[in-house]
Amino acid sequence: MSADASAARTLREEPPPAPAATPGPLTGDPAALGLPCFVAGSVSLGLALVGVVPATAIGAALPIILTATSIGLFLATIWSASLGQTAVASVFGIFGGFWLSYAVLVIGLTHNWFGVAPASAQAAQELFLVAWLVVMVMLTLAMLRLPLAFTAVFFLVDIALLLVFLGVNQTSTGLLKAAGYVVLVFAAIGVYLYFNTATIATGGRPVPLGRPVLHD
Repeated sequence: MSADASAARTLREEPPPAPAATPGPLTGDPAALGLPCFVAGSVSLGLALVGVVPATAIGAALPIILTATSIGLFLATIWSASLGQTAVASVFGIFGGFWLSYAVLVIGLTHNWFGVAPASAQAAQELFLVAWLVVMVMLTLAMLRLPLAFTAVFFLVDIALLLVFLGVNQTSTGLLKAAGYVVLVFAAIGVYLYFNTATIATGGRPVPLGRPVLHD
């Protein structure tokens, strides 16, 4: 058998190897989108709580929260999941759910979407706050292996939710205002976290984020 015939037979019996897999359409760091959206919603809510707008205009924060924050966080969740970043997807998805449900709660109670009588509106808000406080405390404890800056954000979110709950329960504007300042503090940490993401994305060195509370 000639060499050419032998080579042709080999090619028929052994197909050429498949081409190397190309990267998927989504790459990069989802925090580059998720963090700014989180900061925008946090700043708008924090300013509303501290009294930048009248108490009757608390809904002024909703356009940002309902659109940029909620949609941006869910897009960041999908982006994270597509990269196999389970923890990041969990964080962004939970916060996306919180912000969206908050907007729906405020709009729904204002327009009587849910058939909640005005006398029961406070109880509805307390139910919402307790449910999300449980979820956020769970998230805080489950993510203690993340750098300390993330844990600080989660912890301050817990404190803010507790203060808002107490403010609603006791009809205290002082507690609500304190919650607003806490919200602005964790928004500031969110800005710091974004600078870390942006610095890495533009070829710089990461900024210090602190040692995790739990580490192996």
